[in-house]
Amino acid sequence: MAFLELHNIHKSYFLGKEEFPVLNGIDLDFELGEFVSILGESGGGKSTLMNIIGGLDRNFDGEVRADGQLLDHKKEKQLDDYRRGTIGYIYQSYNLISHLNIVDNVLVSLNMTNLNNRQKKERATDLLKQVGLGDQLKKHPNQLSGGQKQRVAIARALASNPRVIIADEPTGALDSKNTTEVLEILENIAAEGKLVITVTHSQDVANYGTRIVRLADGKIEDDTRLKPAFATTVEQPDIKPKVLSAGASYKNAFQHLSYNFWRNSLIMLGTAIGLFAVLLFSGIGNGVNAFIQDQINSMINPNSVTVMKNSTGKKMSNTAFQQQLAQSSSDPSKLFFTPQQVQRLEKVKGVDQVEPGYQLSSYTLSYKDKNQNSANIQTWTKAFASDTVKTGHAPKNDQILIDKSQAIALTSQKTYKQLLGKKVKVTIPWIDKNNHPVQASAELTVVGFANGGQAGAIAATNYSTMNHLLSAAKADTRANFISVNVKDANKVKSVATHIRGLKDNGKYNYGAITVGDILDTVNQYVSIASIVLAAIAGISLIVSALMIIVTMYMSVSERTKEIGILRALGERKKDIRRLFTAESVLIGLFSAALSLILAYAAMLGLNHVLYGIVKFNMVQITPGNVIFTVVAAIVISFIAALLPARKASRLNPIDALSAD
Repeated sequence: MAFLELHNIHKSYFLGKEEFPVLNGIDLDFELGEFVSILGESGGGKSTLMNIIGGLDRNFDGEVRADGQLLDHKKEKQLDDYRRGTIGYIYQSYNLISHLNIVDNVLVSLNMTNLNNRQKKERATDLLKQVGLGDQLKKHPNQLSGGQKQRVAIARALASNPRVIIADEPTGALDSKNTTEVLEILENIAAEGKLVITVTHSQDVANYGTRIVRLADGKIEDDTRLKPAFATTVEQPDIKPKVLSAGASYKNAFQHLSYNFWRNSLIMLGTAIGLFAVLLFSGIGNGVNAFIQDQINSMINPNSVTVMKNSTGKKMSNTAFQQQLAQSSSDPSKLFFTPQQVQRLEKVKGVDQVEPGYQLSSYTLSYKDKNQNSANIQTWTKAFASDTVKTGHAPKNDQILIDKSQAIALTSQKTYKQLLGKKVKVTIPWIDKNNHPVQASAELTVVGFANGGQAGAIAATNYSTMNHLLSAAKADTRANFISVNVKDANKVKSVATHIRGLKDNGKYNYGAITVGDILDTVNQYVSIASIVLAAIAGISLIVSALMIIVTMYMSVSERTKEIGILRALGERKKDIRRLFTAESVLIGLFSAALSLILAYAAMLGLNHVLYGIVKFNMVQITPGNVIFTVVAAIVISFIAALLPARKASRLNPIDALSAD
């Protein structure tokens, strides 16, 4: 029974509306063990017939049956399976993949089999040894002679153990010696029980086989048997076809990327610079946020809730409340608390201590003949962090804590510590109960220095001292803020929320600010600035994506013939798409790795320089930043490759194989 059957095959090409028939009703049967030569002149339809037999040409009329099964040439998946499991190709121009060595060229076919990696490597090596190339295994195609290249093509055709070998002018580019050797190899293949079909215009080559089919003007002119087909009793290796794995696609992509590494390195460098800029600005944003948090936490107790008067009586967001406070600064009388309101806060669940206090917007320090004008003096409460006092101790009655910078301004850099234990005059403008301005002043003993640094100067007295100072000036002595200390740090937000919801006579009179609120507000602005800077840097990523797109289109153009080869071997459109997206993703990953190296080098350098100024690491690249960078690189490179990969997968295999 025939293994391969062709029934009433018709094929025409069209130029506009004009039809040019190529095959006119071809009927042929082929058996396993035959070495059939299709003989004819150029233009007689030989190659078209081979493309139909090989499952590459889908646009024709007629039937093709393989091993009794009808091939539906409208079903691309069935043809992919057919080429992968049944057909092996040998070409006149060899059609080897230039960036792969000869072992890897054979492995391209073996990667679509059920063999494991060791078995694939062993079979590829054995086949190359069988065709006389055992000493050339590490060479690339451009390092071989024509005869050697054809032997590699034969080894690749045999690799997956196909039942049918199609050889299109296999000796057309060879000298007589190599021609004889190749024909002997093909005859041995047929003798092993395979069907060998060769296309040739040479009568001498045709005479080597078991049968000659003459094709002229698209018809069978003659079908002559020279000798019987070989027996098909030779045991075949147990090799089953399977679809190409994703790992094999990525390996091929990596091999091509490595082969053209230096050309692609410019693309990777450009992409890496964009990723580096985004990563660095994100790291700077993290560092600034951490620095601000460190500065605030060094001055403010995180268990503290600062309660200020909500002068509107309406419930509002924390941001709106802080804006209202800024607007109320011109009229301090709106911010006073009554003793009853202070006592009410003591009853809030979770509160450890309630301390009324004063925050005054401006004051003057005088020592001997020097004056220092400053903003914001307040009473000492538990709201201050434990390490606020850098030298000395917290203030008691008739004592004051001032900032190191103020002490230096009143004395000198070298002698400021001598101010400890000395009296300074404190002058504070305030208002009386009628909202008229008054001026309070007193001499207080300096008992400690704080270091507000970038956060600003810190000055504080205790509540009793400030109350006595204001009373002496007949100023209003009602507290204008309340410090609430919470027992459990995890309950600070919930206590603050509860306080904001308290009502007096139906009005919301309490606003609450925590360290977290301050940090959230500041970090929001820092984050916005970081995002804007990162977005500006991200423009370079768009340029990088365009570069990758251009590179991939160039790669498709350069690898057109390779695409045809892979499709002829049985790779699916999906595999071709994945080949190019894989290479682009690898470019993205290499770019991400390079950007990380650049970013960490910049981080170390900048932190080394800036630490001497602010005593803090101002660039902090987090694992989240690293993950974002890698993911962004993969996504950008994958998206950039989609259109070129789609174009590659839609190429006609026949046209691709004929590309120069």
